[in-house]
Amino acid sequence: MCGRTVCSLGADNLRRACAYRDSRGRRRQPEWINGDKHRPSYNRGPQSCGPVLLSRRHFEKGADSSERVLATMRWGLVPSWFKKDDPSKMPFNTSNCRSDTMLKKSSYKGPLLKGKRCVVLADGFYEWQQLDGGKQPYFIYFPQETNETAEGKEGDEEWKGWRLLTMAGIFDCWEPPAGGDMLYTYTIITVDASKDVSFIHHRMPAILDGEEAIRKWLDFAEVPTQEAVKLIQPTENIVFHPVSTIVNSVRNDTPECLVPIELGGKKQVKATASSKGMLGWLKSSQEGSPKKEENELPRWTSQFIHSPSPKKTSAGLLQQWLGKEGEPAAKKRKA
Repeated sequence: MCGRTVCSLGADNLRRACAYRDSRGRRRQPEWINGDKHRPSYNRGPQSCGPVLLSRRHFEKGADSSERVLATMRWGLVPSWFKKDDPSKMPFNTSNCRSDTMLKKSSYKGPLLKGKRCVVLADGFYEWQQLDGGKQPYFIYFPQETNETAEGKEGDEEWKGWRLLTMAGIFDCWEPPAGGDMLYTYTIITVDASKDVSFIHHRMPAILDGEEAIRKWLDFAEVPTQEAVKLIQPTENIVFHPVSTIVNSVRNDTPECLVPIELGGKKQVKATASSKGMLGWLKSSQEGSPKKEENELPRWTSQFIHSPSPKKTSAGLLQQWLGKEGEPAAKKRKA
């Protein structure tokens, strides 16, 4: 399953991290539909809003289906046929969608057959291992190359920052029965866990590994549903490390949530000097910003008719990433 995600990049860097080549081979960055709604998070749970990638044709009927856009949607799919006046009255959980039943349950089958496929973007996700003494959380993500841990400079053609985890999702749009703005929501498709992470949990998100898989999943006009669903399978190309139980509460939304810990002793966060500096900067910058309502939802008018193996951890690279993410911001604050 997937119960929490992390997406720490701001709106501009998300665009750069999602650069792609269209059907003509041109390198492009996806346009934001509602980038002002995006809020970076280190501990995002269901019912909150997060970034997804989808085909532009969902918003412009005549657009090239290979073109992509970014949108902020609420996590937890509300099907278009839901008749209640309040989406919070959904009688069942739709934050995750099992791959083996997605073509059987009407909540997912309808939008899936209509091509409403999206890619849910995240630095990675948290999962909990059930132990006798409680649950131990882990952070799970793509392996990071050394030269990818440094955030690219403004104007760089290639993104050199954190490689985003790209999860297969389904979205839908719901209109209140009494009328009003449409609400866009999504669900993350899950599959049986791969061998390396099955000791943590028996389910995992369906991860699209590589540009070709992302292209096929998003291009609903050229790739039919029957072909696209073949992409939905477990992947071994992921790494992980244990993190502090502070992630158990979504109220804890700081870089500390990602920092590796050592199991067997006191489970205290190992914060580097640079990540501590980033925490201070985030705190001071948030104090001067207006608070965002927890239940604020993205609305806009529709335009479309064992124990972890050392080989499976990039903990050192993650700490470098936390440092490089924090240092420029701290320096800018002092300037």
